[in-house]
Amino acid sequence: MIVQNQLNINQTAPASPTTLSRIIELNMTNLVGWIPRPLGILLRRLAYPLILSHVGKRLYIQAGVEFFGACLVEIGDDVKILRDARFDMRAPNSLLRIGNQVCIDRGVDIRATVSDCLIDIGDSSYIGPYVCMAGPGFIKIGKGCAIASHTSIYANNHRKDGLTREGIEIQDSCWIGSGVRILDGVTIGEGSVIGAGAVVNKDIPPFSIAVGVPAKVIKASTDAGTA
Repeated sequence: MIVQNQLNINQTAPASPTTLSRIIELNMTNLVGWIPRPLGILLRRLAYPLILSHVGKRLYIQAGVEFFGACLVEIGDDVKILRDARFDMRAPNSLLRIGNQVCIDRGVDIRATVSDCLIDIGDSSYIGPYVCMAGPGFIKIGKGCAIASHTSIYANNHRKDGLTREGIEIQDSCWIGSGVRILDGVTIGEGSVIGAGAVVNKDIPPFSIAVGVPAKVIKASTDAGTA
């Protein structure tokens, strides 16, 4: 079962993007976003705090990274964002939080498709190349997680009775293989491993190994030492 988000977005999220903030964002990106390293790294470290909601120390952003709704993005210390990553948080009342020592690899696409979307990436997690992540629901990735390339995490699902937005939680120290699909309403328990290509449509207990379509647990334990 999804752990309910205790953050009240209405109280903590920055104001929604305005026309002026979008103009500043575009000009800033066009000015320094394309410059290669090492000069580009330094210029973006100096310039991007002017458009982002919060930026920690030693930000490292390569060329080609795009921000839309940058005023709804918070970034911690020692974060690396590699080439061509894209962040679109323009939906009202939304927020993206990237913790300390997170690495966002090239081509990652993170977006809020409609209002009231919170995406929270915990400290020391790694998001692999071309991972796609989108609301409108709540997505929480714990600390020390590794999510391999081409994984999809969508916190919404179309059913006969309408659109669900239950949210997704990946707890601390999980490993997610390449090409995994994680569907709305799922919690992946702490220390679990999801095999490449799996489709996760229901909760995975802590310290489990799950594979297949749909994902089935092939090994589970209540103790991390025996997983």
